[in-house]
Parts: sequence; structure tokens; C-alpha cells
Amino acid sequence: MSRATHGVASRRRKKKVLKKAKGYFGGRRKLYRTARETVNRAMVYSYRDRRNKKREFRRLWIARINAAVRAHGLSYSFFIRALKKVGVNLDRKNLADIAVRDSATFAKLVEMAKTA
Repeated sequence: MSRATHGVASRRRKKKVLKKAKGYFGGRRKLYRTARETVNRAMVYSYRDRRNKKREFRRLWIARINAAVRAHGLSYSFFIRALKKVGVNLDRKNLADIAVRDSATFAKLVEMAKTA
């Protein structure tokens, strides 16, 4: 009797890993064991960095708002607090976009914050 090795299932499993390893260099693309290690590590990094991306963008938006507000003589924390008091419900993404693209509108927001 011949030895059963789960041929179809293991081949599918290997093909799935090697397909994800497409574009890697050398044995990382061709050899199953190294490809599996590299793909697993890549999946861990991609899972982690999907969360880190949100963190990084928020930091970028805050830095842009801070730079634009300081040019008008205010601090970031005062500006955000004053906007909340006035009732402006713009998130940091939109505030940063306005600060970069439309300085006249941002100046009006700063004036609203100063009056608060």
C-alpha cells in the first residue's frame, strides 16, 4: 500500500504561500520553507502597520495644524480647545487639509478661535 501524504491539500497550501511570496528575492520566492517564514513575517508587519498608519497620519495632521496655527500666533492646544468651544466640528484631517490648501479659510478659523 502506498503512503498517503495529503498530496492535494499540501500542494494547495504550498502554492498559496508561494503565490504570496511572488516578487521576493532568491530562495525567499522559490523555496517553500524560507518563503513561508518570509510571508508570515510580512503578514505580521502588514497587520501591525495597518494600525500604525492611522497613528502616523494623525501625528502628521497635528504637526501641520500646529505649524499653521503658530504662524498666526496661537498654540495647537489652545486652537483645538477654542474650536470645540465655538462649536466647529472639523476633524484633524480636514483641518490639516484646510491649513495646507486654503490659508484664507484657515485664517478665519483662527480668528474664530481667538474670539472664543
